Amino acid sequence: MKHTAWACAVVGYCALNLSGCVLGPDFKTPNPPLAPHWAATPSEPGHSAAVETPVDTQWWQRFGDAQLSALVGEAQRNNFDLQRAASRLEQSLALRRQITADTLPAVDAGLDYSRSRNSRHGLNDPSGRSGKQAFNLWKGGLGFSWEADLWGRVKRSVEAADASVRMAEEDRHGVQLLVIQQTAQHYIQLRGTQQALAVVEQNLNIARRTLALTQLQVQEGVATDLQVSEAAAQVAEMQARLAPLQQSSAQLINALSLLLGREPRALQAQLATPAQVPSYQAPVPIGLPSELAQRRPDIRRAEAQLHAATAAIGVAKADFYPRITLSGSLGLQAMQLSDLGSWGARSFAFGPGLSVPLFEGGRLKGALQLQEGRQQEAGIGYQQTVLRAWHEVDDALVAYQASQRRRDSLAQAVRHSQRALDSVHQQYAQGTVDFLNVMTVQNALLANEAAWVDSTVAVSLSLVDVYAALGGGWEAGSVNARR
Repeated sequence: MKHTAWACAVVGYCALNLSGCVLGPDFKTPNPPLAPHWAATPSEPGHSAAVETPVDTQWWQRFGDAQLSALVGEAQRNNFDLQRAASRLEQSLALRRQITADTLPAVDAGLDYSRSRNSRHGLNDPSGRSGKQAFNLWKGGLGFSWEADLWGRVKRSVEAADASVRMAEEDRHGVQLLVIQQTAQHYIQLRGTQQALAVVEQNLNIARRTLALTQLQVQEGVATDLQVSEAAAQVAEMQARLAPLQQSSAQLINALSLLLGREPRALQAQLATPAQVPSYQAPVPIGLPSELAQRRPDIRRAEAQLHAATAAIGVAKADFYPRITLSGSLGLQAMQLSDLGSWGARSFAFGPGLSVPLFEGGRLKGALQLQEGRQQEAGIGYQQTVLRAWHEVDDALVAYQASQRRRDSLAQAVRHSQRALDSVHQQYAQGTVDFLNVMTVQNALLANEAAWVDSTVAVSLSLVDVYAALGGGWEAGSVNARR
């Protein structure tokens, strides 16, 4: 008995000491191929230029629009996609807790009662009654088992689970960034649509005054019915432009309502009143290129995915080696309930178990090759994600500068068109030009004003794209994962 106990103790001691061996490659954080400085983008006087100062995590506040800030805050609280991402993170944490449990002994307790009768002609009756009578059997006790992590299989499994949790965290951060981006985009587009609607209504009023003037000139014999028809057609054509803009405005309000987890038209009263397109004129802080990998959720997720794939190689390698499991039980067994607490009713068992894979038909080798292939794919995916992020930032910065130049040029075109329309109206009232000139100039003004509104929206949208490409915004409402 003593020799058996000593043998078990020696096996347990060896298992504990060998558990420090961990197979498989150790993960090393990759160095992303990023340039030390952003590409220089030419800036003209009066334009917002990119500067390498820390990125503002609440960049939407820079627009100075309280309505936009309130919508972004509500979207982060109530958006259903964000709630689903948070639920997936909780699921990932629960899975990690399951895997972590393998590092500790499993202990269970049991209490059992049975009444039975054995066969007279079968095996020996443990009750000693030769199968002539039924008997009671009472059992109770504790049992435990623990697998010695000789080759780091459990440790690598926990490491992979930790990386999977980080992947779920970054998925949530990515959804949060997307929700903020879409909320800002829809709001900016809504204000641009409302401003475009105001431009059309303003031109419609001008067209109506021109129609009234033409009708008056017909009465005076200066104009013809053809000119009246042309003026009326101009009014009708501008009225026709209102319906699509009104439709777009209603749909954008509904899109914002959906992002905020609210029913259709829930924001109608709140957003129906027109307002200016949010804009930002100061220098744009974009941080350092070396910080991009720490800010972009997709890069962080790709890194975590590579980490999980690397740890899985260690799990696959550990499956080639023996497993030692320590198990035991301590309990009581008696045929009478009154005897269950006596010293003679005690029972115990303790000992190690050894499992050695001898022949698996190539299954283990195939599993290892699979994990190595997944790690290679994850490494390529990481490099591709970083490169794509770099392109997105560069494209967004170029678009931001180009949209500002287009806006400035269109602003000049609008000013010239307005002066031309004032002049042609005076000449038309004096009878020195015909109505075709008025229509041509007014259509040009309407086109330039519509294009200018579109360019103003494009400037703000491109700035949103800049911050989204930089990965700024999700830090404001991130949730610390509970380990």
